[in-house]
Amino acid sequence: MHDLTIERIGVYAVGPKTERYTWASDMSEQYMTNNIVRIHTRGGLEGIGGAASYTEYAFDRAVAETMRPMLWPLLGASPLDRAALWSRLWTLNIPLAPQAQSAIDIALWDLAAKAAELPLYRLLGASRDRIPSYASTPLLPDARAYVDFVDDVKRQGFNAVKFHAWCEIDRDLEMCRAVHERFQGSGMTLMLDVEQRYSRVDALRAARELETMGFRWFEAPLPDTDLEGYRELRRQVSIPILPAGNWVLDPHLIELGIGMGCWSAVRVDATVAGGITPGRKIMALAEAHGLDTELQCWGYTLTQAANLHLMLAHRNCTYFEQPVPYPAFEHGVRDAIRTDSAGLVHAPQGPGLGIRVDWEAVEAATILHYEVTG
Repeated sequence: MHDLTIERIGVYAVGPKTERYTWASDMSEQYMTNNIVRIHTRGGLEGIGGAASYTEYAFDRAVAETMRPMLWPLLGASPLDRAALWSRLWTLNIPLAPQAQSAIDIALWDLAAKAAELPLYRLLGASRDRIPSYASTPLLPDARAYVDFVDDVKRQGFNAVKFHAWCEIDRDLEMCRAVHERFQGSGMTLMLDVEQRYSRVDALRAARELETMGFRWFEAPLPDTDLEGYRELRRQVSIPILPAGNWVLDPHLIELGIGMGCWSAVRVDATVAGGITPGRKIMALAEAHGLDTELQCWGYTLTQAANLHLMLAHRNCTYFEQPVPYPAFEHGVRDAIRTDSAGLVHAPQGPGLGIRVDWEAVEAATILHYEVTG
């Protein structure tokens, strides 16, 4: 039996030199910081959690700094008390950076699953061990590039693609028409994400045209906080409408949105919504109302892994979001998550998250590091 008393915690803000992408024409290329928490116990086990943060012009240090006062309540505690620890951290008077609490909570779950010698999804109550995947694109130069991109991922085995485009309605729809014309009848499932950048008028126009093209869903047409706008849009179209999942995160607010009929499915990210602990509640809440929860997985492998384990523990999620091209998202790990030739992603089989970190690569790219000890 391992002594699970937490005695040391390290935090790393990692800014690797990888290819940088953007998801809208008005965005500069995004610096994706990998914020990693490493929790050590007296018994020699360690738990790992990671959450990406995105900034323009330079890497982010705010999430890692926000964690600093959150670590002291963990010293001397046990990951088996993670629900109580989550509530304690939630009440701390600190600046808002939801990825900070998320990464800590995920590390505690990773540690608990390792202590149980189980993959995390099995500790959570395995519902399955694989799930269909969609390729999630960055912004590409033009419509032709998107057609070629879909051709490429289709050859790799993907059966679904979600587009991040310019978030300019005429250009976006031109691209969608080109891809639809090329791949209709081929079995490819298509989605569009416009990063909360459309007006209500443009959202309705786009939704109606995407509906005629048979798109699987229309994501983030409006700001997450425009609940009335989402409700009105859903009343006028039949294509599934999803939020971005980055701003309405509290289960009480999500329940309000569900009750108003705002979304066809709930959308959150365990690395933004506070971790696995609230993520389970949100998925159960959606299921109780007959809705799926389409989890985000955009980010480095540790971000992908946390969400993958959560969706494998529940039935009400239809797709894993696979960020592509792969290399930019796989820095600092020895176990990448990739879609197989049948369009499926499989559960990591190691204990906990099942992801081995390449600490030499992480430390070489670290822009901020500190430790606290008990």
